Amino acid sequence: MTDAVANEIRPKILIVDDENTLRQVLGAMLNSFGFHTCEAHDGADAISKLDEDPEIRFVLCDLRMPNMDGMAFLDAIAGRGLRVVMMSAYGTTDTAVEALGRGAVDYISKPFRPDEIRVTLERLVESDRLKAENARLRATVGAAEAFEGFVGRSPGAKRVIEVIEKVAGYPSTVLLTGESGTGKEVLARALHARSNRSKRPFVAVNCGAIPESLLESELFGHERGAFTGAVRAHAGLFEQAHSGTLLLDEIGEMPIALQTRLLRVLEASSVRRIGGQKDRPIDVRVVAATSRDLGSMVAESAFREDLLYRLKVVHIAVPALRERNEDIPLLVDALILRASQRLGRAPIPVSQEAMQVLMAHAWPGNVRELENALERALLMATGAYIEASDLPMDVASEADSALTIGASDDLSIKRHTAAVERLLIRRALSATGGNRSQAARLLDISYKALVYKIRGYGLEDE
Repeated sequence: MTDAVANEIRPKILIVDDENTLRQVLGAMLNSFGFHTCEAHDGADAISKLDEDPEIRFVLCDLRMPNMDGMAFLDAIAGRGLRVVMMSAYGTTDTAVEALGRGAVDYISKPFRPDEIRVTLERLVESDRLKAENARLRATVGAAEAFEGFVGRSPGAKRVIEVIEKVAGYPSTVLLTGESGTGKEVLARALHARSNRSKRPFVAVNCGAIPESLLESELFGHERGAFTGAVRAHAGLFEQAHSGTLLLDEIGEMPIALQTRLLRVLEASSVRRIGGQKDRPIDVRVVAATSRDLGSMVAESAFREDLLYRLKVVHIAVPALRERNEDIPLLVDALILRASQRLGRAPIPVSQEAMQVLMAHAWPGNVRELENALERALLMATGAYIEASDLPMDVASEADSALTIGASDDLSIKRHTAAVERLLIRRALSATGGNRSQAARLLDISYKALVYKIRGYGLEDE
């Protein structure tokens, strides 16, 4: 464990020994290591000190003392959860084994070297810290699971959760908007889980992942012989989601012709299969999600305005991760435990340096990118903590650039502006999968200006 961590924790240690000089020397030594100490001259005095000061967590106790020796002391404090290290100049292997059997966590023979006592205590501090970290990880994930995995205490996250809680019990359609990877499907599942439909089907479909020729049949179903290849009748997703919830993900990718059919289904609460002659009543709570600006699409006649109004009876704008940066530590805890369970590995906490890097990154891929980065870090980590070096190169390098700019003595606006521009262009290209037109819109510059800057900063091959 590093000195910084030891100093941060600073546990209080009770030194129990009948030799006054040894107590003073040992106390001065431990204080120099960053520990707080107090003293007792035998086991009975030590129990009095423990009763008076509940902050004492560790005990260094001599074996041979008058009134109450070390073994009797171990018996007297059994069940208190203290970490006791026994000390003795007369110890044998049998004595050490007996002490450990009575609840001691370690045994040191006198005389001991300063580095020996320090390493022993720091190992115990590190063990306690890791246990506390794992307990905190599990508590965070427990809170996340209570809301279907959506984690956050920021104002933006709280607003989303509050709206979900208010509207979950009603059948009104809900429109979830936000960048890719922000957790829109997670929130759709939370809506379903909190509704009176929770025991009924939750059906999700990505409108942009199914060819237009198949999407109509997938949504609304078809009768046998309705078209070539329709060898049997097929119930569409609306029918499959009857009495439950249907998530229409990436609704902005739905062809305009199907938008007309969708509007009719929503207004009539019934669906007619392709090739069918009758309408089938349905009771489906529709949740739509999109990363696109549907308002702009309406202006461009690419999305029906009446359908937009019908979908956004309740509109929930899901904030990007960069807009709720303070939620990153909570998300890190939850995602690490989730990934460790999936990988079959023990969860590993994140070091302070690595957390600073995670907090400095802009996360253009939002929570999904963070989850992937942490899974990779879990696979790479070899120590007790996930370090900055375990994170993906692009995360660590961009964070380093941002931190370097902030800490640099170079006050040249020109040089720093160029560094920031290069950083933002790389993030925009990453967020759009290399689509320069979309990246230019994110950067709020013209396409021509973006191409010029890409060439100027040597980003063409990245």
